Amino acid sequence: MTPSASTGTPVVAHPATGDAPAWRDLNGNGVMDPYEDPRLSVEERVEDLLGRLSLEEKVGLMFHTVIEAGADGELLEAPGAISKSPTSDVVLRKHLSHFNVHALENARQAARWSNNLQRLAERTPHGIPVTVSTDPRHAFIENAGVSFAAGSFSQWPEPLGLAALRDPALVRRFADIARQEYVAVGIREALHPTLDLATEPRWARQAGTFGQDPDLTGDLGVAYLEGFQGGPELGPQTVACVTKHFPGGGPQKDGEDAHFPYGREQVYEGGRFADHLAPFPRAIAAGTAAVMPYYGMPVGLEIDGEPVEEVGFGYNRQVVTGLLRERLGYDGVVLTDWELVNDNHVGDQVLPARAWGVEHLDPGGRMELLLHAGADQFGGEECVEVLLDLVREGRVPESRVDESARRLLRVKFRLGLFDDPFVDEAAAVDVLGNAEFRREGFEAQARSVTLLRNEPVAGRPVLPLAPRSRVYAEGVPAADVEAAGLLPVARPEDADVAVVRLAAPFEPRDDLFLEAWFHQGSLDFPPGRVTRMQRLAALCPLVVDVTLDRPAVLAPLVPVCSALTGSYGSSNAALLAALTGEIPPVGRLPFDLPESMDAVRRHPEDLPGFGDDALFRCGDGLSLGPV
Repeated sequence: MTPSASTGTPVVAHPATGDAPAWRDLNGNGVMDPYEDPRLSVEERVEDLLGRLSLEEKVGLMFHTVIEAGADGELLEAPGAISKSPTSDVVLRKHLSHFNVHALENARQAARWSNNLQRLAERTPHGIPVTVSTDPRHAFIENAGVSFAAGSFSQWPEPLGLAALRDPALVRRFADIARQEYVAVGIREALHPTLDLATEPRWARQAGTFGQDPDLTGDLGVAYLEGFQGGPELGPQTVACVTKHFPGGGPQKDGEDAHFPYGREQVYEGGRFADHLAPFPRAIAAGTAAVMPYYGMPVGLEIDGEPVEEVGFGYNRQVVTGLLRERLGYDGVVLTDWELVNDNHVGDQVLPARAWGVEHLDPGGRMELLLHAGADQFGGEECVEVLLDLVREGRVPESRVDESARRLLRVKFRLGLFDDPFVDEAAAVDVLGNAEFRREGFEAQARSVTLLRNEPVAGRPVLPLAPRSRVYAEGVPAADVEAAGLLPVARPEDADVAVVRLAAPFEPRDDLFLEAWFHQGSLDFPPGRVTRMQRLAALCPLVVDVTLDRPAVLAPLVPVCSALTGSYGSSNAALLAALTGEIPPVGRLPFDLPESMDAVRRHPEDLPGFGDDALFRCGDGLSLGPV
């Protein structure tokens, strides 16, 4: 027996041949049990291990909670800012082996922490390796409930920006780069892609979608899965994807998000449920490892002429078992969205459990209903005692636990985690955010910018900006202006052109936990902002870029702008590269931009596009012209 370089668990030569394939003695009995034998099929290994597990170990597989890494890569042995328990407690006592990691400082810290976590998992009775998952972390939006800014990872546009480029090959390349970066630091499950349609312009989560078009969303979703998973079969260098939010989380009533009680309802007044469902069968055919239903509670929905019960999709047997499993033939993992069972208390704020339509049930009743609906794993929960009690009370048969445990173990074996869950810390530093990956991400940021207006000034379009132009900027630091070959000036009166970056409007809220991170409410710019733009335009030609994490009502800006662009996650340097033509912008709108809030309010939430009420249409985008 020889200890692995990265773990104390012995790596043992095969007893029959004395050489490769090596195996890891996970339960320390000195015998190569079938589940430890890399020559056997996944199904053989799963069935052998499942028969060895205690009820407590099987139940632990069915929980997928938040975890935080220590600053130096050590395990966090106390509750964190968001995580609820010490790491050793959830791994050794509760037997959890699926964790959604939050902040990661750099490659070395992330890789070291991942290895430490896997070493801890080896101390469990059968050495079940940990599956580390993450929300998206390759773009710009920092929202603890949705995604993380790139940090040490390569930085790309939000998925809306990838959609603006309409290029499946580019999406596949992005996903392949993200896969390499994830694997390098031990992240083996992606809580994405998001295949919801951006049909309700007030909804806060549109930046993570591929826009309003179901066909484009399906095309890009399949390319995304191919890049991360490498095809229907997972392997040791792939990342398992959780496709969400089944059967389409976009049509939120009044655009309010279903994380919050006031946003629990999904509505289909336009009769377009089929559009929202359409990308998911393609993801299933492409082999997505898991599917996540959304929080939303369908109101007035019928499927095949049958009214759908008005409970959250995760609780809905008609949707999860009837539609997803039986009609679409899906037999992979169903992971619920976060915290459907218990309220989440963080500091002095609370986020109620998203038990929409079943708020009256206690945690046991909610969990029982989720299992009856067809869920395999409870997102954001670690209350193993609730499920253990349900089994011991006879309310949930152990065979139902076995069914879900089997699906979850298959993914771990297919990923090769039982054979080697460790990463090379030095190699991770070389992979994560390397120069080539960053260059490709930067180019995508610039190219995804969408040019909506480019009027002539003194006989030529204002864009591209001429070299050495005097630029007055707001929302763009002078250092970035200068780095782009332009001359920053302090007063618009002295400028050849003004460049202003604006965020799409929203109404700040901060009562419930997470609420402050969600951009919700009106899409109208405040009148003072519009007046400010009018005054600037009176002094020099005005170029405005609006960061479209969701649509904005741009009608008041159009008359005063010489040029108008939309962006979806572009650094100041990338935007300036687009405006100067160094990297010409070629993005096209991934959704309609409504002409007014009145148009938004009368528009059915499930209907893609605004028709005659659109100021700009999905697919609009001008060419920059000669540089």
